[in-house]
Amino acid sequence: MVSQLPKFFGTAGARGIFPSKINPELMVKVGKAVTQFFGRSAFSIGYDARTTSRALGLALMSGVLSSGSSVVDIGLTPIGVLAWSVKKYRLGGGIYITASHNPPQYNGFKIYGKNGDEVTSSDEEILEEVIEKSTYADWSSVGSYSTLNPIDEYIHDLRSLLSSSVHRYKPKIILDTANGPTVLAAPKVLVDIGASVLVTNGNIDGRFPGRYPEPRPDVLEPLHPVLTASGYDALFAFDGDGDRLAVLTPTRGFVKQDRLIALLASRILMDRKGIVIVSVDCGNAVRRVVESLGGNLVLYKLGKIHEAFHVYGNAVMAAEPWKFIDPRWGLWIDGIYQAAYLTKLMIEEGRSLDQILREIPDFPQARYSIVVPEELKIEVFKELAETMKSLYSEKAVLTEIDGLRIDFEDSSWILVRASGTEPKIRLYAEATSTDKLKQLVDTVLNLLLKTLKTRCIEPLSIEKSFLS
Repeated sequence: MVSQLPKFFGTAGARGIFPSKINPELMVKVGKAVTQFFGRSAFSIGYDARTTSRALGLALMSGVLSSGSSVVDIGLTPIGVLAWSVKKYRLGGGIYITASHNPPQYNGFKIYGKNGDEVTSSDEEILEEVIEKSTYADWSSVGSYSTLNPIDEYIHDLRSLLSSSVHRYKPKIILDTANGPTVLAAPKVLVDIGASVLVTNGNIDGRFPGRYPEPRPDVLEPLHPVLTASGYDALFAFDGDGDRLAVLTPTRGFVKQDRLIALLASRILMDRKGIVIVSVDCGNAVRRVVESLGGNLVLYKLGKIHEAFHVYGNAVMAAEPWKFIDPRWGLWIDGIYQAAYLTKLMIEEGRSLDQILREIPDFPQARYSIVVPEELKIEVFKELAETMKSLYSEKAVLTEIDGLRIDFEDSSWILVRASGTEPKIRLYAEATSTDKLKQLVDTVLNLLLKTLKTRCIEPLSIEKSFLS
């Protein structure tokens, strides 16, 4: 169980509100630290569309250059393109300026190694120290600067990998690119492999005027009537930088992330057997599909599924809600790749996504985010976890890979954890019936509210989705 949050890094990279936590001064230090950590090399640098991203990116490049490394500036681009570019052009690493799905006042960064995979937790611990101690190079040893627009080549490589020789169906897909840079690549990729595409929220704007950048159920369900009226097969919705993908279908509306992961696992395991890595908040649909096809399911920390490839050499995929890694493409999360892979399934199997998903198990789920004061987040979580242990330890299996997960004999489960990126306590749960799910969630939510009440505070807000 986490005792305290690190100074910079959280669940996935480093994030915070500009300029109180993430600012140009910090980014200069990060640029120098990357050189000290990896050694002098050339680094790919890109950023999302947030209003502060270019300013932070320029400061980051200054730090990299002045520490003796070179910069390959790929500018405004989807996050998957940045990761891909590191491996494609054999660079020493990469840094991407982003706050992913967080509100527009947030920003941050993710650091990638030479294979395009994100740095590990242990790497981040070292970087925490190096950021404050890194130095400048001599005036004669500063790095060189160049620019590159690799999107066309990225599209070519992705199309080459996922194009189908058999076309049994032409999917019609609405792409919601969340006013982010995903619009620069995703529509062309899907059209090139055989889909018909309609883009919404395609104007790039870091204030996210179209919708909140997190593609969660309450944000996307208002779009369901648009989808059903349009006659399209699915709506694919990205977050602010393009690593997350959510899906709506005409019949089901918001498709539970577990079911998408289970679908992806089913097709990959039909092709090759091995370990399927999922985050600790994944449920029974994934487990049943993986085990039925002879795979081996491994739970891992949320936001750190890429690390598991260093532990499990024969892993065939990794996923967490919204995110997917297929090692055939690379060891990075890429929402555009996931969208193209789902599109390829429809094209080759001659069925809509609704029809394909009929074979995937479905269980009621709840996902809550309780907004609490940042300075009390860890303290409140720890007290809640201890209370839950005393209540449930004799009746269930406890897992503390990331937060506290409790699995019951009837296959229901609940997970609580402190968010690594926002002032929130997360609560995830699943059960075999909606009544059981509601009872489980209400019990733990009331425990949390009591924990807050002892400190004379109320939750600032509660974001929730309850999917039957």
